[in-house]
Amino acid sequence: MDCLVIYVPTEAAPAVRRAIGDAGAGRLGNYSHCSFSLEGTGRFTPLPGANPAIGTVNSAEEVPETRIEAIYPRSRRDAVVGAALSAHPYETPAFMTFPIDAGVPSDTAGAAD
Repeated sequence: MDCLVIYVPTEAAPAVRRAIGDAGAGRLGNYSHCSFSLEGTGRFTPLPGANPAIGTVNSAEEVPETRIEAIYPRSRRDAVVGAALSAHPYETPAFMTFPIDAGVPSDTAGAAD
């Protein structure tokens, strides 16, 4: 399993969550479209040559953004990342993917005793 973390303007977060879920992210047992979101502030300055969806070239910008996290099978990486980038309004979205251990250790039974 891998994890996608992507930063999205808050108003676009529902569309990105839906897109990555439809592409196979967030499947946990008998559930789909599972994710975690956290609100924050994105900061950036578009440089010359940029075509910003928000803001203007050479002007610092602060935007309400949502950090979205979702796990997915590694075999779905291209589909999930492609869906995220297609639904994202930014010219150059900030995101990362990394492997995770989604299994439960076998020696956890009775660990609370």
